[in-house]
Amino acid sequence: MTSDARNPKRFQLEHTAGVEVSDADILADMRRVATEFGAGSLSSRLFEAKGKYSHTTASERFGSWNAALLAAGLKVRNQVDISDDRLFENLLVLWQHFGRQPRRSELSSPPSVISQTPYNRRFGSWRASLEAFISFANATGADSPATPSGLDTSRRATGREPSLRLRWRVLQRDRFTCCACGASPALTLGIELHVDHIVPWSRGGETILENLQTLCSVCNFGKSNVHG
Repeated sequence: MTSDARNPKRFQLEHTAGVEVSDADILADMRRVATEFGAGSLSSRLFEAKGKYSHTTASERFGSWNAALLAAGLKVRNQVDISDDRLFENLLVLWQHFGRQPRRSELSSPPSVISQTPYNRRFGSWRASLEAFISFANATGADSPATPSGLDTSRRATGREPSLRLRWRVLQRDRFTCCACGASPALTLGIELHVDHIVPWSRGGETILENLQTLCSVCNFGKSNVHG
């Protein structure tokens, strides 16, 4: 018996030029390549080399390569024209997640949704990006969110959700530590911090520094159950 007979080659369906490919086929193949090469995102070059279809086909089908990535549920790495607010929000998410100043390498993994390139493009370097964020977050100005339209302004002065600057000031004041139990993601992996109202907003508490505190998710959910 020949070697070929003992190990028959598996039949594979190949894409034939001129045959219409569905959106689902393209997206499934993008996810396959991303998974196979252990990436949360996917470069057009890698897909061109390892995918069944051309990245040009995906781009034309969905409007752009980034749009195709989003449709496939993959992370967009090379974003352009990202606002400063989004860049700073991503940094605050990382700072809150780790309970400390984030490192450049941590931009490549969740919970970050923006890679290093847009920060370098906007600010010139990682260090300059951090300095710009801190300067923005510590700037004086309106910290409290505006009162939502339709709300009785004679009774409420602020909206429910704290602004980025206000969240930063609460977390910084509380040293990125739960005010109830002392837990911190800087010391214990998996601790999730929330910025919470001391007097609930639903009960008249305003969204101001003095009425906000840092709580871990366990203490915050326990507090919610008590006030249920």
